[in-house]
Amino acid sequence: MTFEKVCTLSDIPDGGVVGVEAGGRPVALVRRDGEVFALHDVCSHAEVRLSEGEVYDDTLECWLHGSCFDIRSGKPTGPPATRPVPVYHVKLEGDDVLVSIDADGTDTAQDQES
Repeated sequence: MTFEKVCTLSDIPDGGVVGVEAGGRPVALVRRDGEVFALHDVCSHAEVRLSEGEVYDDTLECWLHGSCFDIRSGKPTGPPATRPVPVYHVKLEGDDVLVSIDADGTDTAQDQES
């Protein structure tokens, strides 16, 4: 598994989301309670950036139609989306945030290391 540095921890507001690229793919990084989660940054319902949405508890809400996705699993928790978005491995090294994108873009694990 290859990790790529995408930003620093201080670039992601606690309880917020930022959009980055990893492995040539758009990634939404969510920071919540000291952990960072990485989801594919395109809503499975309407092809818009999830990183432009809002974080509520453990969900990321798409700004366009209100679809919500679990930040840990990528599964939709509210309509109109019915398909999950891929989630990716995250590793923290000091203040650096690293993300690993697997070959088919369907990673479903999160690693939190300091």
